[in-house]
Amino acid sequence: MRVLVTGICGFAGSKISAELLNRIKNLQIIGIDNLSRKGSEQNISILNHHDIKLICGDIRSQSDIDALPAVDWVIDCAANPSVLAGLDGQVSSRQVTEHNLLGTINLLEYCKMHRAGLILLSTSRVYSALELANISVQESNKRYEIGQSNVAGLSSLGISEKFPTSAPISLYGATKLASEQLILEYGNAFDFPIWINRCGVLAGAGQFGKADQGIFSYWIHSFKEKRPLKYIGFEGTGFQVRDALHPNDLVPLLSKQLMEPNWEAPKIINVGGGIENSMSLKQLSNWCENRFGLNEVISCSESRPLDAPWIVMDSTVAQNAWNWSVKRKLEQSLDEIADHAEKNPHWLSLTN
Repeated sequence: MRVLVTGICGFAGSKISAELLNRIKNLQIIGIDNLSRKGSEQNISILNHHDIKLICGDIRSQSDIDALPAVDWVIDCAANPSVLAGLDGQVSSRQVTEHNLLGTINLLEYCKMHRAGLILLSTSRVYSALELANISVQESNKRYEIGQSNVAGLSSLGISEKFPTSAPISLYGATKLASEQLILEYGNAFDFPIWINRCGVLAGAGQFGKADQGIFSYWIHSFKEKRPLKYIGFEGTGFQVRDALHPNDLVPLLSKQLMEPNWEAPKIINVGGGIENSMSLKQLSNWCENRFGLNEVISCSESRPLDAPWIVMDSTVAQNAWNWSVKRKLEQSLDEIADHAEKNPHWLSLTN
C-alpha cells in the first residue's frame, strides 16, 4: 500500500508516519510539505531515518499536486491550526482559507483522479465557539468542571459529534468544517472512501508549541526555559481545561481505517484524550513547578476572542465503531515533553 501524508514535516504528520511504518508491513509513505512552519525542518531527519520520500511542495499549488505519484490513500495533516489565525495579524484571512480549504479541494480532485481514499485530521474547533464559550462551568480543584446543561452533544464525558457547529467557530474552524462537507460530498459523488477524524489537542515531545496552539508543549518548554507566561481570560485563574491526545494513539485507528475499514462506521468521529486525560492551565503549572521549580505566570483577565472555558472530546463513537481507546495517559505525555525540554533547552527559539 502507498500512502501520501500531507504536512508530513509537522508534529502530527511526522509522528503518525513513523508509527504507521512500525505497524503496517509493506507500507510505503510519501510526504509533501512546504516547510512553511518554523521548525518543521527539524523533522526531516525522522523521515530520512524511516526512508520516507519527502516532496517539497504546496498542496495549494495545482502543479505541485499534479506532479505527485498515484497512491492508495491520502492522510491530510496539513493545516494552519490556530483558532486565532487570520485575526492575530500573523497571517491574513486569505492565507488561512487557502492553507486549510484550497488545499483540501486540490487533494479531493487528486483522489478523484487516482481513485484514492482520503482521511482528514480535522479539529475540535469545528464546534460552535459561541456554544463553547457559554458552557456552564463551576470551579473545582483548580479547574473548571461542566455544570448543568441542555446543549445537545454535551455530557460529563465531553463534547460529542452532536454538539452544534453553528457560527461563529473561527476562520480556522470554518475552513475545516467546510473541508469536511466537501470531503463528504466528493466521497459520495465520486465513490471513493473517506474518513474524518475530529482531533482534540495533540501533545507530545517535539511539538512546535505556541500560546495559541500546542499549549501543553508550549507551557512545559516555557516553564523549563523560565519564560514568563500568562493566564489569559477567565479572570486570570488558569482554570480553563483541555484534554490531550498523543499522536501515536491515533495510529491504531488510522491503521484500521486504512487496512480494516468498517464501512458501517460513521464518516465523522471525535478522537480525543477524554476527561481522564484533561487538565487546566493552573494544574499544568503545578505539574511544571514540581518538575522544574517556580516560574512567573501573570494573571490577565482580558479575554481572547473565541476562547472557551472547557473543551474535552467525547470519543464514545470511535470506541464503539472502531474498538479504539486512548493508551497513553496524560502524565506519560507530559513526562515525554519535559524530557524533550531538558534535552533541547532552546527548542522554543527554534520554533517561535
